[in-house]
Amino acid sequence: MSNDGLKVYQDLGVKPVINAMGFMTVLGGSRPSPGVQAAMNHASRYFADMEELLKKTGNIIAELLGGEAALVTPGCAAALALSSATCMAGDDPDKIQQLPDTTGMKDEIIIQKSQRYHYDRCITIFGAKMIEAGDDQTTAEQVEAAITDKTAAIHYVAPGDGAGVVSLEEVISIAHTHDIPVIVDAASQVYPLDQMRRYPAAGADLIGYGAKYFGACNSTGVLCGRKDLIDAAFVHSFIGYETQDSRSVGRPLKLDRQEIVAVVAALREWFSMDHAARIAEHGWKARAIQESLNGVPHISCKPVSDERTLGNGLLVNMDEGALGKTAGEIAATLLDGDPSICLHGGNGSLHIAVSNLIDDDIQVLADRLKEVLMA
Repeated sequence: MSNDGLKVYQDLGVKPVINAMGFMTVLGGSRPSPGVQAAMNHASRYFADMEELLKKTGNIIAELLGGEAALVTPGCAAALALSSATCMAGDDPDKIQQLPDTTGMKDEIIIQKSQRYHYDRCITIFGAKMIEAGDDQTTAEQVEAAITDKTAAIHYVAPGDGAGVVSLEEVISIAHTHDIPVIVDAASQVYPLDQMRRYPAAGADLIGYGAKYFGACNSTGVLCGRKDLIDAAFVHSFIGYETQDSRSVGRPLKLDRQEIVAVVAALREWFSMDHAARIAEHGWKARAIQESLNGVPHISCKPVSDERTLGNGLLVNMDEGALGKTAGEIAATLLDGDPSICLHGGNGSLHIAVSNLIDDDIQVLADRLKEVLMA
């Protein structure tokens, strides 16, 4: 950890953390590349008309993702919230100003019961109501049966490939038969690149992405989809509040010009980088940690990866009885140490995600982990 990096936090009375958990909102989300940071610094030199900046960057993002239109948002959660507001009120000035009071509007958003999750709260914060379709084994017939004259949209959690989940393509077919839009939470579905482009290509109407996952700021996201709906979401957003007559609910969801520029810079990097080299770098980081743990008794290590590449790293399995401590206790000790090291620990194993580890972190993490395991 650099002395400057330590000093920034120590001067604030905050303990710096080595992040071996990956892209975690509670740890600050991401580590923008030097190129993205440079773009943000350059953007600070001048001010910009934010309406023009959002529209022009939206065009660039939409072209990269294969959608009709796009809008930078303050995180994927904001993209989902704006989506629900858009599906309820459209671009009607009176309805926009009426929210979160949804009296007289279509305000029900269907979700498969098997897809209920922590972040579906984002859909409801501007007044929408979640309506569950089916049970733990939802069928297409149950999704269609849940549609009423109060249905504003159907919400889908990507990738949605689990057992008992009606496929995205089938949900889109059902929804569009009834002239109902589909909102997709694709927050972390950023790799492979074809997967990221899958949702606009499939005909989803509004798709939210978390920009931290492709190297932008923790505080940013993207809403992509149908042009008429993105245009309406624009009216609901903070810039719509400032430039149009309607007093929209989206005014608190403000962005800096530097953040908007960072999303475009990061997405351009993401679509042009050598991902094979990026994944190979994850591999050598994992092996470096593994080699440092050679000789530690009662553990076994293996490099691991996932399809999205966000959790690539090292899995450390342990004999908790022989070690006299659990994986959770080891993780807690590392978190409480100085430097603080944050990683996943439980069920007899530690998972070390390497995506946000820089070179200086690797040996510090390995030495500290070895010390705790050997204690």
